[in-house]
Amino acid sequence: MRLNGKTAIVTGASRGIGKAIALRLAREGAQTVLCARDGDALNPDVRDFGSAGLAAAAIALDLRKPETPVHLAEFALRRFGAIDIVVNNAGATKRGEFENLSEDDWADGFALKFFGSVRLTRATWPHLKAASGSLIFISGVGGRTPGSQFTIGGSVNAALLSFTKAMAETGLRDGVQVNAINPGTIRTARFESRLKAFAVEKQIDLPAAERRYVEEHAIARIGEPEDIAALVAFIASPEGRLMHGSLVDMDAGATKTI
Repeated sequence: MRLNGKTAIVTGASRGIGKAIALRLAREGAQTVLCARDGDALNPDVRDFGSAGLAAAAIALDLRKPETPVHLAEFALRRFGAIDIVVNNAGATKRGEFENLSEDDWADGFALKFFGSVRLTRATWPHLKAASGSLIFISGVGGRTPGSQFTIGGSVNAALLSFTKAMAETGLRDGVQVNAINPGTIRTARFESRLKAFAVEKQIDLPAAERRYVEEHAIARIGEPEDIAALVAFIASPEGRLMHGSLVDMDAGATKTI
C-alpha cells in the first residue's frame, strides 16, 4: 500500500499494459481513474476493481480530441479531489513500410500518443505541482532504436522522450517527478496477433514461434504487462523518488546502444 491516499490517472487503461498499470496502482492503494476510448471494456474492469475492494473510476474519452484531456482531469478531481500520479500510456501507431503509410496514419499516430500526452500533461500539471506528484510516460524502444517497419512509432516515441527530458527540467522547479519507460516486446493482444502471423510464416506452432522470435531479436524473453506495471508503481512510490528525468529501457535487452 505504498500509494495509499494517492490519486492516479492511467490512459489506455482498457487492456494490455495500461490495464495492468491501473490494477497495480490500485492494489498499491491509489484511487485510480481508468481512461480509454472503449467504455464497454472499461466498465467491467471498474466493477472488478470494486469487487476486490479497490477504489477506481472510469471514463471513456478519445484523447486525440484537443478538449478531452481537460475533461479527464476534471473527472478525476470530481471523483477523488486530487491528482497525484499521471501515467500517459495511451497510443498505438501503425506499422508498415514507409511508402504504404498515409498522411492520416502519421497524423493519427501523433494525435493520440504524443499530443494526447502533451495536452493531458498541461491539464494536470497544476495539480501535480500542488501534490508534488509523479508524471510517467510509457514510450517504447523504437524511440531510441528506429526500424523501417516502425517509422511512425519510433518518431512518436523519440518525441515523447525529448518531451520527458524537457518536463523533467520543469519538474525540478515545480516539484513534479517526471520519467519515461521504454517497453520492449510485451505480451499484449497486438503482439499475440503478430506472433500468430510469424508462426504461419515459419510454419511452426506458437511456442516454437515465440522461442524463434526471442532468438532472432536477441532478447531475454517476452515481457508481461505486469512487468511494466511493477516499475511504474516503484517509480511513483516513495522509494522511487530519486528517479527523475530517467528514460528506462525495460526491454529484455532489445536496446543495444548506450
